[in-house]
Amino acid sequence: MYRGGIHSIVHVTAPTIEFAKSLARGLITKDLAACVNLIPNVTSIYKWKGEVNEDSEILMVIKTRTSRIEELTIYVESQHPYDVCEVISTKIENGNNSYMKYLSECVPEASEN
Repeated sequence: MYRGGIHSIVHVTAPTIEFAKSLARGLITKDLAACVNLIPNVTSIYKWKGEVNEDSEILMVIKTRTSRIEELTIYVESQHPYDVCEVISTKIENGNNSYMKYLSECVPEASEN
C-alpha cells in the first residue's frame, strides 16, 4: 500500500515549448523529476505590477519526491526567464503502486549534506 505524501506533483509555467522541454530535460537529468508532462496553449490571466495580463504559456506537470522540492525549486529559479516563476506543489496521497515505485526509483531521496 502506498504511503501518501512521499511524492508530489509540481506545477511550473513556461513561456515557450522550447524552454519547457529544456527545463524538463534538465530536471530529469539531475534526478529531480521522474516525468514531466508539457501542456501547451494554457491561457494565463494574472495580475503583475498592478495590471491584468493575459499570456499563452506551457503548463509543466512535474512528478517528483516531496523531499526534493526545495532543490527542484532552486534549479527552476536559476534557469527560468521570469522575474517570479510559478513553482507550486501538491502532495500525492494515493496512486498506482507500480507508478509510485517508478517515481521512487527515478528520483532518489534528498541527500543530507
